[in-house]
Amino acid sequence: MEVFRVNRNIAHLIVLQRIELAGLFLKKLRKLFGRYIYSNFISKYFININKVGEKYYKLMQNEYKKIHNYLKPGQNILSVGAGVGGLEILILQNNLNTKVSFVEKNYISKKIVYGWDKNNNEAYNSLNLMDKFLVDNNVKKETFQIFDFDEDELPKEKFDVIISLYSLDFHYDFELYRKYFQQVSTQETVIIFDTIRPEYFEKIFKEVKIIQTDKNTVHKSKRIACKYLRS
Repeated sequence: MEVFRVNRNIAHLIVLQRIELAGLFLKKLRKLFGRYIYSNFISKYFININKVGEKYYKLMQNEYKKIHNYLKPGQNILSVGAGVGGLEILILQNNLNTKVSFVEKNYISKKIVYGWDKNNNEAYNSLNLMDKFLVDNNVKKETFQIFDFDEDELPKEKFDVIISLYSLDFHYDFELYRKYFQQVSTQETVIIFDTIRPEYFEKIFKEVKIIQTDKNTVHKSKRIACKYLRS
């Protein structure tokens, strides 16, 4: 597989979730027509569906390479703010007997704002479309569960790895999940996420390792892998 199978509705979600896939033309239209028209019309009907599937696959391959040292077969993984789950497809394909639990919002904001949202109210996902995307790309139903952050009771089992790329502490405060992570982590659980304040997390974790510095984002974020979450 060198391209993800997507339809227009799923490609629309992908472009909203990963703005770098929109391209310069769509970004110019966004500035020209505003967030509402861009979010609901331009980003859905002015895209090349196959190109989105291809570019998204390459992007997720690159993301997988950055974190694969923390992955191995048989793990129980929690993914927070995964979008439609392209990275997790690659994780499941490359690590047998692994299971993934997704925690996601289940609505699309009418005027999507890409920035800091302390209360995590911004969202651009559909859990039904996410489920279809995973199954259409050969992920077995028994290897994943999807939880609605606003409606479902979140999973309570222990996880080996928790992943939240460009979501937790990139768009909303880590504190929203801190108590929950304490409940579902062991001393060996690795939590991987992006932040502009890695030094802050040295107070929260006993071990913080910078595994990537992103100079292309507006805020020059760093990806960190953390262990030993303090009480």
